[in-house]
Amino acid sequence: MASPLKVCIVGSGNWGSAIARIIGNNARSLQHFATTVKMWVFEENINGRKLTDIINTEHENVKYLPGYKLPDNVVAVPSLRDAAEGADLLVFVVPHQFIRKLCDELVGCVPTKARGITLIKGIDEGPEGLKLISDIIREKMGIDVSVLMGANIANEVAAEKFCETTIGSKILENGLLFKELLQTPNFRITVVDDADTVELCGALKRSHELTNDFVWKMRNVKAALALPTLLSIHYLQLEPIQSDTGQRIASPLHLKKEFIYTCQIAGRKVYKASYVLFISNQPIPHLG
Repeated sequence: MASPLKVCIVGSGNWGSAIARIIGNNARSLQHFATTVKMWVFEENINGRKLTDIINTEHENVKYLPGYKLPDNVVAVPSLRDAAEGADLLVFVVPHQFIRKLCDELVGCVPTKARGITLIKGIDEGPEGLKLISDIIREKMGIDVSVLMGANIANEVAAEKFCETTIGSKILENGLLFKELLQTPNFRITVVDDADTVELCGALKRSHELTNDFVWKMRNVKAALALPTLLSIHYLQLEPIQSDTGQRIASPLHLKKEFIYTCQIAGRKVYKASYVLFISNQPIPHLG
């Protein structure tokens, strides 16, 4: 019998902690996953206590996901290399601007047979131009990487409200494995055999989300800004990107759901950031 697969969650913010609730519970109930799930936590002091100590004793991320208990088999680890050492499955859920540095730190402590999945929305802009987050992880770490994208809000996932999402994977078997790790009766997952298009759909939605929130009261402008995004979805349907096996994937539908749902919700952090920027009349670099 094969050894249980060890899981490491790279990141512990709002979304990372919500996903940790699911992974911890699933790892505890499914035999082929190791019961203990390590979660890398960027160490912070909260009222004189280390955040990792709070999580490991009170089983709650009081800063980023207050009010929701984490399973006691999710262990907060302040050292990234210690958290990831020997991991078979890595779940990346950090702000995209940190991914290069984190991958550099992980080189050598994760076997090449390990598999990863990124929940990070966005496209990185680096010395070589624009690059998918999953490509950065693949190139730096030499592992296969799937992607998970959906119109999901962390607090709703944590509250076990019904949500759905899409996993895209270059190796379908790996996507199905992550589906088993992440799916619950209230967090439903569809797996398709294309990682790049699923990731691009998530990034395209996020770009519209930001522009939408900049002009949240200017209805005519919002309508005009929506048109390019809708046309992009339409062109994806007319001339879809083909998977490695030549099959058309369902990602345009996934993007439509994100576009319709997420972009209309006031209270998201993107909406709040756009509001602060508009009201403060300050350049973006001056905003904290």
